[in-house]
Amino acid sequence: MKRLKNLLVITLLFTFISTSAQQLFEFKKVETNITASFRAASVVNDNIAWVSGSQGTVGRTIDGGKTWRFTQVKGFEQAEFRSLYAFDAERALIANVGSPAFILLTSNGGQHWDTVYTSTHKDAFFDGIDFWNSKEGIIYGDPIEGKMLLLRTVDGGLSWKEVAQAPLLEAGEASFAASGTGIRCLNKKQVMICTGGVVSRLWISNDMGEHWRSISAPIVQGQSTTGIFSFAQNKKVLTIVGGDFQKEDLTTNHHFYSIDGGKNWMIPVSTIRGYRECVETISKNVLIAVGPSGVDATNNNGASWKGVSDEKGLHVLRRARKGSLMIAAGGKGQVFIVKRKVYYY
Repeated sequence: MKRLKNLLVITLLFTFISTSAQQLFEFKKVETNITASFRAASVVNDNIAWVSGSQGTVGRTIDGGKTWRFTQVKGFEQAEFRSLYAFDAERALIANVGSPAFILLTSNGGQHWDTVYTSTHKDAFFDGIDFWNSKEGIIYGDPIEGKMLLLRTVDGGLSWKEVAQAPLLEAGEASFAASGTGIRCLNKKQVMICTGGVVSRLWISNDMGEHWRSISAPIVQGQSTTGIFSFAQNKKVLTIVGGDFQKEDLTTNHHFYSIDGGKNWMIPVSTIRGYRECVETISKNVLIAVGPSGVDATNNNGASWKGVSDEKGLHVLRRARKGSLMIAAGGKGQVFIVKRKVYYY
């Protein structure tokens, strides 16, 4: 009898472990009544989140997305702010695409913005920004005279200095300001940046940008519209997504994952359904990818993917740095509060 009981316990345990979990994500739309296209989001915690995009528009919530305040930055009504990093409810940084290139800082919740950096070089173009902590951060952009535009701050964005040893890029190698997730500060000193175009790869620095090495990737590349658009590192698993933004339904060589830091790349058993501009880590084994044609998720760290929403026109989804709040945003003023639900079957 004791042996039978033990066998029953083992059987039940095996059944529980092998039970499948279906990730479902509910997208609750926020009524914004604006037409700006959002490509950047920064979610601080379960209460505070910011978005930014075209028409010089910046949005902020301090109550978990229940209410939002949207404003146009004075003097920048035609700018596209595709780079954004929020520290809290009052302080945030934004940067525009194109030249002249500006980095702006607010310390009063977006009521007033100060210009903290300006570049008038004709090729200046910011693609993304991230921080290791409240003081030390980094911003990158398309190459100027073959060298990646790369700046660092050590005072919370009040001042910026060019990185002397910025990567030298190949002809036709640049980046995409599609979602602001082409750069990630991964630990106390490490930062990773993805490039795309004629050449697409990952650049890694372990000393806050002082020295760099690159990792090749088999993602589709060779044209100015192709390459890695976003990446995420979840524990030891590295995931890249992208494709060709002129071929949204392309499902060949548009998504890979690696369990050895990019030395070898693997194709998922079931892939993402098309071109994606943003991939974000949700929890231990769960990631979500969004793009103009829909949303996909994985619950096994990229080994297989499943479509979870056909919501169109999304460019970015970010999870709170401290908390579980998720905000998605896209074209035509779209902003969503995203809630995760898990069903076992």
